[in-house]
Amino acid sequence: MNKKIIIIGSGFSSLSAACYLAQSGYDVSVCEKNDSVGGRARQFEQEGFTFDMGPSWYWMPDVFEKFFNDFGKKTSDYYQLTKLNPAYKVIFDQNDEITIGDNLDTIYETFEAVEKGSSDKLKKFIATAKDNYQIAIDKLVYRPGISPLELVTSETITRLNRFFSNISKEIRKEFKNEKLIKILEFPVLFLGAKPSATPSFYSFMNYADFGLGTWHPKGGMFQVIQGMVDLAKSLGVQIHTNADVTKIEVKDGQCTGINVNNTFQAADMVISGADYHHTETLLDKKYRQYSEQYWEKKVFAPSSLLFYVGFDKKLDNIEHHNLFFDTDFDQHAKSIYDDPSWPEEPLFYANFTSKTDRDTAPKDHENGFFLIPLAPGIEDTPELRAQYFNKIITRFETLTNQKVQNNIIFKESYCVNDFIKDYNSYKGNAYGMANTLLQTAFLRPKLKSKKVDRLFFTGQLTVPGPGVPPSLISGKLVAGIVASEYKLDSKAILSTT
Repeated sequence: MNKKIIIIGSGFSSLSAACYLAQSGYDVSVCEKNDSVGGRARQFEQEGFTFDMGPSWYWMPDVFEKFFNDFGKKTSDYYQLTKLNPAYKVIFDQNDEITIGDNLDTIYETFEAVEKGSSDKLKKFIATAKDNYQIAIDKLVYRPGISPLELVTSETITRLNRFFSNISKEIRKEFKNEKLIKILEFPVLFLGAKPSATPSFYSFMNYADFGLGTWHPKGGMFQVIQGMVDLAKSLGVQIHTNADVTKIEVKDGQCTGINVNNTFQAADMVISGADYHHTETLLDKKYRQYSEQYWEKKVFAPSSLLFYVGFDKKLDNIEHHNLFFDTDFDQHAKSIYDDPSWPEEPLFYANFTSKTDRDTAPKDHENGFFLIPLAPGIEDTPELRAQYFNKIITRFETLTNQKVQNNIIFKESYCVNDFIKDYNSYKGNAYGMANTLLQTAFLRPKLKSKKVDRLFFTGQLTVPGPGVPPSLISGKLVAGIVASEYKLDSKAILSTT
């Protein structure tokens, strides 16, 4: 009889682990507390508009392709991709913007037009970023974070300076124009920390940005989730929604199953893709690995104030992805990391998938997704949400030279309290734990419990870190550990890791 494994949560990491483990011979069930799958990558629909509720950037397409290839499939078997051109627009002021194209030659020209001589510097910078990317993908991110020796390779030993310098410092050595600096610092924000606190090795995100491009799955990021669900079901995975796990049961130091909707379900093993901190609260205190003081000291990625907005007209002077960098980034960053508070004048991001994907909004309408990064754990009230929407929509009108407020059909918001309620997210963080030097690889919370046998973890608070591609990898890593430790057929997992 096949070993029974229960996975808590149905986000990218959970579905990834479910697919690998089912392929390796496990009897796999997924328990999702909400009424739809996807975790933070759920989809929201209203009045003919479709919104991805969380992740909206499709970067590192090779990681997605590799995931489906591991099962003899291709991404195109499940969803259709379009490479965006331009990839995104950065707005610095009214009539002052830079668009990032879909290939390196165009981007070099863009940089040169802004700062003479910067194209040659960018070529050198991207060459290093590409080198970092290849090392990261080939040598590092598919390691399970068990030992510091995982980081010791011939490639990393000769590049130690890239781990002990920070990316902001490296960028500012070469580039003087503040607009170009902001564009180059932007990609590492996906890792959850300030550029000044992120090792320069993570410039591989710049190669992911400029070198590999920005893509859009037709129908939205949820189509990736749907593809993973279809794959999982084809492998025999059972997925249960509205399944709220309230306790992880342990006997004699070994996980025996879970209580879900007040009913005990036995399992040979349990993997949690839910919030790591929350998962440990489902255990009796003596079985928890990390104290409250441990979590308090960690650097968490931001939370977010999100708005899903339906407009009854097509909007001008916008692209699919838009970054509004018209205010002081350093001041906003201080309010996130140094003095947790609501920022006075926040930077914000907006995407309009209906610019690329007409089916995500009714004809001659536009769907708008607005995001303000915030410190986790701060006060969240309807009044503050309204105040900050007014701030950004007023600036949006000025910066894009159009009136839009009278064209809003509906507006829904999502913030700290919702992240806590829907995802049991620690302090309402949106992206997990930041990838700082002291929170990288083996220094992150472990994939395998140190106190409970047959209990495992996956997702953005563990290895390799925040983001959608790392979550896919995290699911593969934990599945590899399970399969190798319990002597099942691990070849399908480990041979591609």
